[in-house]
Amino acid sequence: MKNYIDEKFYNLINKLENENIYNIYINMVKNFNKLDILTQKSIEDFLNRFKYWGNICTSEQNFECFYLKANILKNNLTDYIWLYENLEDYKSKYILFSILNNFYSFDFENLSNCMERIYKHYFDLDLLPNLKDEIFVDVGAYIGDTILDYISTYGEASYKKIYAYELSEENIKFLKQNLNGKKNIIPKQNAVLEENKILKYSDNIDSSATKLEESGELSVQGVSLDSDLEEDITMLKMDIEGGEKNALIGAKEHIKKGKVKLLISVYHNNTDLFTLPKLIRDYNPNYNLHLRYYGGPIFPTEIVLVALPKK
Repeated sequence: MKNYIDEKFYNLINKLENENIYNIYINMVKNFNKLDILTQKSIEDFLNRFKYWGNICTSEQNFECFYLKANILKNNLTDYIWLYENLEDYKSKYILFSILNNFYSFDFENLSNCMERIYKHYFDLDLLPNLKDEIFVDVGAYIGDTILDYISTYGEASYKKIYAYELSEENIKFLKQNLNGKKNIIPKQNAVLEENKILKYSDNIDSSATKLEESGELSVQGVSLDSDLEEDITMLKMDIEGGEKNALIGAKEHIKKGKVKLLISVYHNNTDLFTLPKLIRDYNPNYNLHLRYYGGPIFPTEIVLVALPKK
């Protein structure tokens, strides 16, 4: 017998199965147009600022972003079902339903219910209650904020080393200042990729959203984690503006060993939510999958996949 979360999810799936892409898209546009003007403008400004999910221009009724979402929802229902049925806990399942229902109908209530209000970003104590002797790799370390959250949650005695990968020279400078006095922090100004190569990047979006771009005015050495870190790592966090898939490909051998706990952002494009869990499971089926939500109540961002080696 299904519980209410199962019912919500499968009812939504059935609804999407019985609609074509155009009708799903029209439903999205109608629900968006029902929102108050300030909320519409907030969503439009956010989507156009980061440009991860497609374009939107309300004044011209251009909703490319919704059409792209409609395509993904309709054409990848089996992927969403696979993810739902492979999530380990009902908090994760409810988060997945709430994200999809927000995409479809701008459901703010369920998304708001999912927001993490107790634990630090990435560090859910129900999933990771105690850590010891960690080799923690922070990919997309920004100015050290996640590392400071890690230390405040688990203490300096919980790790042996922390590698902080950040491609922006300016962010590395602030990271060193913020982590001054903390033991065994190793900053590395590199992009993390599927292979070693030099790439361009740009800092013109947001200092917390530095993005690799072919037309970028700055250069950085890219490395794969498999080539750059020979020692076994035990925890890996990634938040690199859509580069997570390539970075995971470059960490394949570490993942295959089954020793590393994975904390991966899965919201920077329309497919990471299901493609990245499948990639991890392809490399090593011995992982339990969870979702946690650290974003706001309006548009789903800050979605984290927590993939933990089975004991």
